[in-house]
Amino acid sequence: MASFEHPYVPRDLELHGYVPCFLSQSEIVAPYLGISVVVVALVWILSGRVPKISGLDRLLMCWWAFTGLTHIILEGYFAFSPEFYKEKTPFFLAEVWKEYSKGDSRYAGRDSVIVTVEGVTAVIEGPACLLAIYAIATKKAYRHTLQLAICLGQLYGCLIYFITAFLEGDNFSTNQFYYWVYYIGANCWWILIPSLIARRSWKKINAAFQAEKKTKAN
Repeated sequence: MASFEHPYVPRDLELHGYVPCFLSQSEIVAPYLGISVVVVALVWILSGRVPKISGLDRLLMCWWAFTGLTHIILEGYFAFSPEFYKEKTPFFLAEVWKEYSKGDSRYAGRDSVIVTVEGVTAVIEGPACLLAIYAIATKKAYRHTLQLAICLGQLYGCLIYFITAFLEGDNFSTNQFYYWVYYIGANCWWILIPSLIARRSWKKINAAFQAEKKTKAN
């Protein structure tokens, strides 16, 4: 199979059968952002029909929809498509990962840690995020426990992601633009937002136990 010269770092990374992106950066990023906005807007509109639901819970439903579908569809494709960089057609999901690998070539190189983290995220955390939407909408008793568990999983995955890169030299980006926009920018939200949600759910769970304790004491 003919192989083109790849743009990734390190330059001696072997990618036999590599085929360059067919789509430009804007043709990849714009549809992804557009679809994400549509999903968030749709969930926001539909969540407005849920009786007695707060604006914050509606925002959380939007977040879980976005992150859940990202885990299942985007990360799921990566985890179970080891030869995405050989794709000879402008298949969108393959194009996304060819492009993102400019920010972290461990994806194109099928680093075992990355594949494991993304696989677990897609199979376990993705469906759990969608379950969180249902739990919030129906006010299930386990909704905060579930959200806390998902957040801890996402935070753990991000820590593994960043720490292993640091320990291996943190030299997997084509240039500084891709480093800050893709590697840092695209991933920092899965540290910031889960941290805030985890803190809120932790407080809610503690408050529930305190209320139960007072009830038993009386």
